[in-house]
Amino acid sequence: MSNNSNAQVIYNNELINTQTVVNYQQTKNNNANDANLYLAVDNTQVVSNEEIDEVKLKKAQEIILQLQAEMGDYIAKGSGPFLAAVIDENGNIMSKTANSVVSEECSNNHAEMNAIKAAQKNLGTYDLSKHNLSLYVTSEPCMMCIGGIMWSGIKAVYYGVPSKRVEEITGFDEGFKPNWFKEFKNRGITVYGNIEVEAGEKVLYDYVNTGKTVYQPQR
Repeated sequence: MSNNSNAQVIYNNELINTQTVVNYQQTKNNNANDANLYLAVDNTQVVSNEEIDEVKLKKAQEIILQLQAEMGDYIAKGSGPFLAAVIDENGNIMSKTANSVVSEECSNNHAEMNAIKAAQKNLGTYDLSKHNLSLYVTSEPCMMCIGGIMWSGIKAVYYGVPSKRVEEITGFDEGFKPNWFKEFKNRGITVYGNIEVEAGEKVLYDYVNTGKTVYQPQR
């Protein structure tokens, strides 16, 4: 099964062209920690803990590109360079929040945690599972956010830039996450990652190059 898609996104008044040419097939994963990983064998190397679904991936590409395009405005208002949205199966946005660690002086306020808290408040429940919600986020969740997602009842996670690149570009410490794709699969949580990475990396580079705060405790 194959799919060709082209997209354009405006970020900081600059046109970014993205192209995805995907040849979907299951492959053996070379990472022993995630032996059951599925890969989209293409220039983007999308990864998932289920056989890759073209419809799900296309939807995620559109949403994550839009989130990346909005990041400039959030950063200008003092947010960190990450944005997350909780969306239901019909495309309704339950919440959309940026990272607010610096602006609100709270280390827990990552984009994913903020989005989960806002969705729970809006829906009046600590257990989101009955609402069949997905979380879309511009970069891979850190170790804290993985725990928050697991306990929230979120059914699926779609992310952009992988943690390794986040750390290389910014210096943020994303923590350790052994076997998290497999552990989420065991708990019925779908994961797709490395979606529209180029657009996401541009946001991170711009954040660093404009002297914004890379927040983490002193060691």
